Amino acid sequence: MASPGRDGELRRTFPAFAARAREEGGRFAETWWGDAWVTALEEGALDAARLARGRTYAGHGHVDAVTVTPGLVLAYVHGSRPRPYRVQVRVRTLTDGDWDRFLDAAAERPGHIAALLDKEMPKSLADCGVELLPGPGELEPHCSCPDFGHPCKHAAALCYQTARLLDQDPFVLFLLRGRGERELLDALSRRNATRAARAAQDREPEQ
Repeated sequence: MASPGRDGELRRTFPAFAARAREEGGRFAETWWGDAWVTALEEGALDAARLARGRTYAGHGHVDAVTVTPGLVLAYVHGSRPRPYRVQVRVRTLTDGDWDRFLDAAAERPGHIAALLDKEMPKSLADCGVELLPGPGELEPHCSCPDFGHPCKHAAALCYQTARLLDQDPFVLFLLRGRGERELLDALSRRNATRAARAAQDREPEQ
């Protein structure tokens, strides 16, 4: 996949994925956090047949470029009609208190930042008491097609492709939850510097 477009700190646009060589069977996501996104989609869906069609649409490359902003994933998805459908999936953004708890947990271990820079999501971060990953029913799909399924096959296709984006860059998840990569890394650096200064102060001998 090509590099995403940097529209701004809080808006990233990713080019469409090419069709998969084998779209049927097996895991759609490759990471545990991508799998968690897929699980939220599949356990919250009301129709397995629509999910299967959406998975096939995603595998065949029917999803155009994907734009991610806080609380929203947006793309055009090609269906049976000549004009593609406008699809969006909404998720809840985190509160400032949620972010403070997450940043405190992330700064506790130096390896957390190194892992994130390597595009890895340590499970300990997801278990810090802040709901980073969506649960069943939290994904809110909307599509311009006439199908009122939850989700329709076009929205399901976008959700599956979003899992592939998360696989490649967990900062996509953070952006969906409300914080951009630069802002997040800067906040972690400040917390690390504060912790290091306090540790150095504690080590100083009393006069």
